[in-house]
Amino acid sequence: MELIIIAVVAAVVLYQLYAVLGRRVGRQPEDVAQPATLPRTADADAFTPPTDLGVAPTGIAAIRARDPNFEPAKFVAGARQAYELIVTSFANGDRTGLERLVSPTVMTSFAAAIAKREAEGRSEAVEFTNPPRADLESAGVTGDTARAKVRFLAEFRSRSKGPEGEAVDDRRTAEMWTFERRLSSRDPNWTLVRVDSAEA
Repeated sequence: MELIIIAVVAAVVLYQLYAVLGRRVGRQPEDVAQPATLPRTADADAFTPPTDLGVAPTGIAAIRARDPNFEPAKFVAGARQAYELIVTSFANGDRTGLERLVSPTVMTSFAAAIAKREAEGRSEAVEFTNPPRADLESAGVTGDTARAKVRFLAEFRSRSKGPEGEAVDDRRTAEMWTFERRLSSRDPNWTLVRVDSAEA
């Protein structure tokens, strides 16, 4: 994934930011403004690591067997950069920026949420108060597809504007993002294919 990430850095989020970006930890829904959050997506079925058949490699080893350049640490660093770019692009309504980083199905969900926000006369701006934490939860290969799940914990400040006025909201989110790429493709980039809530 270091490659989506290199490409992401070179090329340069997620329902409404509470429903579309992530699940709030420690805050209650009665807080005044409800900024848009990244929509939960279901582009890919829940990933089940391949069964170990004899000497067949599994997990990270399975990916490295097909892609010797795969380095978990660099992948996670790149995933963190992709996370920040996608969250920020979603808040800004940057459809072009998102299309480079997410699958068509995920893009459909994000675009619908952005369109709804625009129709309601609302706008969003997001800034991270601390660097997001990213942890590689699982990785493996199914057929020709490499897939990796990364758990993100983030703290950010959302500034929203709407017909009722402006609001500032500090929140924490915990999400599981699934990235994948075709190993037979010359394109080294990883793509976001699913967004789920996670435990903090």
